[in-house]
Parts: sequence; C-alpha cells; structure tokens
Amino acid sequence: MNGENVANGVGITPRLAERLLAAGADVITLGNHVWRRSEVRPYLAETERVVRPANLWSGAPGRGLTVVPAADGAPVAVINVLGSLFLDPATSMFEVIDGLVDEAREATPIVFVDVHAEATSEKVALARWLDGRVTAVVGTHTHVQTADARVQPGGTAAITDAGMTGPHDSVIGVKAELAIQRMRTGIPVRFETAEGGVRIEGVLVECGPDGRATACQAVRVEV
Repeated sequence: MNGENVANGVGITPRLAERLLAAGADVITLGNHVWRRSEVRPYLAETERVVRPANLWSGAPGRGLTVVPAADGAPVAVINVLGSLFLDPATSMFEVIDGLVDEAREATPIVFVDVHAEATSEKVALARWLDGRVTAVVGTHTHVQTADARVQPGGTAAITDAGMTGPHDSVIGVKAELAIQRMRTGIPVRFETAEGGVRIEGVLVECGPDGRATACQAVRVEV
C-alpha cells in the first residue's frame, strides 16, 4: 500500500508505519512527502518493509526496492519510483528503472511497481515500457482513481492511479472550503484533513507463478 499521506495528510511516521504493517500491509511505498516527518529517516535506514522512491539522492536513507513473501510464501518484489513533473527527483525514473527491474527479477518473477507521479503520461509511458517485464505498474499521488485498469499485451497489469483511501467529501482529502479558499485567493492557508465520506480504493491484480498478470480490477469500498 502507499502510505505517503497517513500522518494527518502529509508524510508518514514510524509508529503509523508499524500500525499499517501490523494491520496486514506487506509493504508500504512512499512518494514526494517522504521527508516531511523527520523521525522517519532513521526508520527508513533500517526497515525492509517500507520503501521510498528509488530515484531520490543516492545518499538518502532507505531503499527503493524490497522483496517480501506473499501470504502463500511466494516472493514478491516491490519497486517505488517518483515521476519528474512538479516533483523534481534527483534522477529520472527512466534512468533507474531497468536496473531495478533486473535486480528484482533475479529474486522473483512477481514484480510490483508503484509509480508516484503527477503526470498521467509518465505513468502510462512507464507501464508501456515495462510491459512483459513486471507484473504490475500502479500509479499513485493524484488521489483520483482512474478508469483504465487493464492487462497490457505483454502481461503487465496497469492503472494510472489506484485512487485514495480517505474522506472523499473533500478536495483530494483536504477540507473543501480550505482548498477552495487558497485557489480563489492565492493566499496560503493551512490545510486540514477532511472528515466523513471515507472510501477505501485500490486495485486487485491476479497473476500466475510466472509473474504474468491475468486480471486487473479497480476496487472501491465505501465505509
């Protein structure tokens, strides 16, 4: 799961990461707000189950690739990368992704990629580039579930954005009146997380032991 904004809407803390893992998440991916909570830095240097974008500065703590066992014991590799538009990673994800996929496939044919990006074009392009080499390419960051869940010709599942788990009676999780005030005036305002109207969103991917996806379906559960 992507845990980019679980700490009151921005970033993640070690305590919250451990709660999510204890609740059943196998791996947590992050994004452009990875450093918003300073206490996460030493935690990322040690944990193997929380990954941050691999294309950040090389000296940053943490990892962008991990391999963990699924419920049936099958090893699953998880890669996290950051898109370029508005997010300004140290290196383009296209510069690092091939090496990451090669490394992952040495451990397992089941490879999951979280592409945390603003531009839909970047997410679609990465999914096409990796078709046939990974099991799934799932987009995150824009908080709005897209209607393009699919299995590509080479056997890679893809969706441009898995959506948002949180209060949907909002502006992508923020109290609507605050977001609108900022947009209408241009004056900075402190955002607050909205309440109510919670939905759980994601994507369900099925695959065989060879890592080829056989199904990809967007999921939405209203709480």
